[in-house]
Amino acid sequence: MNRTPARSALKLVILSTVALVVPAWLGTATAAEEQVSYSLDVEPILQSRCVECHKPGGAGYEASGLDLTSYEGLMKGTKHGPIVVAGDPLTSNLVVLVEGRAQMRMPHNQRPLLKQQTEILRLWVKQGAANN
Repeated sequence: MNRTPARSALKLVILSTVALVVPAWLGTATAAEEQVSYSLDVEPILQSRCVECHKPGGAGYEASGLDLTSYEGLMKGTKHGPIVVAGDPLTSNLVVLVEGRAQMRMPHNQRPLLKQQTEILRLWVKQGAANN
């Protein structure tokens, strides 16, 4: 046979790498698709980063009519229309604004949301924006 120690070692390295990488990759894909909860995941982000302005009397509320103090207010949207299109994060203004894909990024004149927070909002909208 033409087996050399170097060839056997290379096969072992490749198989070991595959054995380590594939489970980690599969675990990441599964975690990304976990069900996002409005009350446990989304609402705390809105309360800590958005409600300061988007509540009755706040600057964001006065400018847009958007009340983020409740699920109902979020789903009602602004005086210009809805900001959440359930199932469609690409056209949901909530996601567009926090990702900075619009001229004005939200939160306005504040540091952007963390990437993880933005991903939670995006995934929640993608999953149907349920009040769960």
